[in-house]
Parts: sequence; structure tokens; C-alpha cells
Amino acid sequence: MLPQEAAKFLQAWWRGTLVRRTLLHAALRVTIIQRWWKRLLATRLEQRRRAALDSCVREAWAAVRLQSWVRMWRVRQRYCRLLHAVRIIQVYWRWHNCQTRGFVQGLYDIKENQMNLQLEISLGPEICRMQQCTTLPIKE
Repeated sequence: MLPQEAAKFLQAWWRGTLVRRTLLHAALRVTIIQRWWKRLLATRLEQRRRAALDSCVREAWAAVRLQSWVRMWRVRQRYCRLLHAVRIIQVYWRWHNCQTRGFVQGLYDIKENQMNLQLEISLGPEICRMQQCTTLPIKE
């Protein structure tokens, strides 16, 4: 082999080595960029999935909450109707008791050493009212 051919051979080999090294570095950089991009896409996809899941959870929670409110409203409506019916029955029952058995109602007031007592007794259609003021014994 002649020295010029040997020099060309060495130059070609060196240029090939440089090209291969450059291609290897480029391939490594491309791999790094591709991994970064895939990681970025995976992160965005995970964020979209999480947002969709949160949205579904919020919708389900809102539906449960709304159902709870409707059930509570219906139970309250029924309770109010029953309470109204009970009050009507109580009024008629008390009126019946007053008409048949009689009714005693009164109040008292204590001032210093006196007690003022007012009573109202009804037996059927007749009403008897009493008022009495009594001195209380106070020990000093």
C-alpha cells in the first residue's frame, strides 16, 4: 500500500468514525427527546383521565346529594301532613274532653310576699272564674 492510499484510507476511516460518532450522538439526542415527549404525552393523558374521573365523581356525588334532598323533602312533607292531622285530632279530642269532663285552667303570679291566683273552671257550657290574692309567710 502506498503512503497516499494509506493516508486516504486513514482519512476515510477517521471521517467515518466522526460521522458515526455524530450519528450516535444525534440518535441519543433523538432518543432523549422522544422519551421526554412520550413522558409529556403520558402526563397530559393522565391529567385528562384524572379530570374525567373527577368530573364523573362530582356528577355522581351531585346526583346522590340531589336524591338525598328529594328524599328528605318527601319525608318532611309526609311528617308535616301527619303532624297537621295529629293536631286536628288533638283539638277535637280536647274539645270533647272539655265538653264532657270539664276543664281547669289557671295562672299564678308571685310578687314580694303575695301570691295572686286566677283559676278558670269549665264544666260543659258553664264557666266558673276565681281570683284570689294570698299573703305568703316569709321568715326573716
